Amino acid sequence: MAGAGEPVTVPVTLSTASVYPRRAGYAFEVAAELGYDGVEVMVWSDPATQDPVVLRHLADEHGVPIRSVHAPTLLVSQRVWGRAPADKLRRAVDMAGELGAPTVVVHPPFRWQYRYARQFQELVHELNEAGGVTVAVENMYPWRPRSRGDRELKAYLPGWDPAEHDYDAVTLDLSHAAIAHQDGLALVHGFGDKLRHVHLADGTASGRDEHLVPGRGDMACDKVLEELVRREFAGDVVIEISTRKARTARERHADLEVALKFARAHLAPVPVPYQPPPPEHHHLPADAW
Repeated sequence: MAGAGEPVTVPVTLSTASVYPRRAGYAFEVAAELGYDGVEVMVWSDPATQDPVVLRHLADEHGVPIRSVHAPTLLVSQRVWGRAPADKLRRAVDMAGELGAPTVVVHPPFRWQYRYARQFQELVHELNEAGGVTVAVENMYPWRPRSRGDRELKAYLPGWDPAEHDYDAVTLDLSHAAIAHQDGLALVHGFGDKLRHVHLADGTASGRDEHLVPGRGDMACDKVLEELVRREFAGDVVIEISTRKARTARERHADLEVALKFARAHLAPVPVPYQPPPPEHHHLPADAW
């Protein structure tokens, strides 16, 4: 929290997921080159994301701190660090502490992880009570298989919406909010002081997890960022966009650059109007990861 009369400075960091299918080393390289304030490490199949020694070396080599860790709770990372999700979350917290990262992001359990789901809220509270690292549960979205029309498939336990559960800290992902047909600004207000972390990516009503460059979707990302400044938000804003359809390194680099410019413009004490230019490549309507 900034002091009286002191402008709020919200760190803007880069998720390693934003460079997929490139590996973590490239995320550190481009974060340093473009001037990001740090990196969020998405733990998944890339061996570097699982090894604190390698991660510390990358951070030191490029002069970019690791400010958050995303636990391996995606469908694509179900076998990373074994099959016990509670143990994986604890390991993510331990690694974050070792790296000096104050935040761990975790998804709610999948429906089939019923044993983990029964202890999830208590486990998150226990880890937060231990101090040092904040575990912030991320908002997800209902699954709506086309074969079922508008009917929702209950994919998460105890549920996809953190507002319905008593978590100590929450991560807001605006791309996920788009799929859930939720208003990002309303979520900021609703989460209140529990909002500790933001994944900045745009989205539309397509029903896909698009993770667009902010400003290229319908989520009013500019208003969300400006509200964070007004509320003296003390967490990080993490650029978590999809660049996997970029045809060249230049196109990927351009998306990462304009996403950072957008965030910095609207997080300024006096917001600066900024609209990212059209993408240099055609963003196919596919899920991000």
